[in-house]
Amino acid sequence: MTDAASALHVTHSAISQAIKSLEGQLGQALFNRVGRHVTLNATGRQYYKSIAPALEQITRATHQLIDDKQSHRLTLNMVNSLAMHWWIPRVNQLNQYAPKLDVRISTLIGKFVLEDEGVDVAVIHGNVEDWQEYYCEKLADDELVMVASPELAADGDGPKMLLAKYPAIIATNDRRKHDWQVWCEANKVSIPNPANNLKFGASIQAVQAAIRHLGVFVTHRIFVRDDVQQGYLVEIGKPVQNPYQMFYFACPPNKLKNENILQLRNWIRREFNQSPQ
Repeated sequence: MTDAASALHVTHSAISQAIKSLEGQLGQALFNRVGRHVTLNATGRQYYKSIAPALEQITRATHQLIDDKQSHRLTLNMVNSLAMHWWIPRVNQLNQYAPKLDVRISTLIGKFVLEDEGVDVAVIHGNVEDWQEYYCEKLADDELVMVASPELAADGDGPKMLLAKYPAIIATNDRRKHDWQVWCEANKVSIPNPANNLKFGASIQAVQAAIRHLGVFVTHRIFVRDDVQQGYLVEIGKPVQNPYQMFYFACPPNKLKNENILQLRNWIRREFNQSPQ
């Protein structure tokens, strides 16, 4: 009874009460009780022999159901900005494409060992050289764009005029440190001085600041693609290819035989191919 209580995560007395309840329903004892010793009697042994196959069938069916659900569970890692602005708007589409997949999102940044963090696959926004021990498939180039709210861009001003009229929004995250420089040099615009403009620690905050008409922002095109399509932001000037980062699908090579991972990869690949290049 002590072992049963431990296996079922209940108290010893709960097991005793359950047995007494069963014996009450059957109208006869199933155990011999002598002091602290409890053993099955002849009736109990016969009853167990009769019901054991059914109990084993219930156990197998329960474990199979749990295993089937867990076998479709994957953990996918991507940077938080991509999760917020690209992944979340597409969850319903993935559910329609692969209804059995149970995808959990992780938002670790930088280089790490996927297996050590319980991550099955990752959408990498970075340099493929940092992930050479994994299977990596390029999904798309990374393009930088300047965006502003439609209200700020209503007069049709170009980048120089907008920056003269409104603050530059700058994401101070170390992964975003080259964004303004790369875009401005390609568009022949002076790089804004961070000291005189609006600074935010994360791209998510900076995007929201741009939507709220607080200034103009240079960011990664895929982060704001849906906001532009829905009219919350407009692109200013020309997009510029970012030489420092690209988008890759990455996973351990031995997982490429997993049908769930292949299904998720195919869907991600399709969605990235729909992104403006």
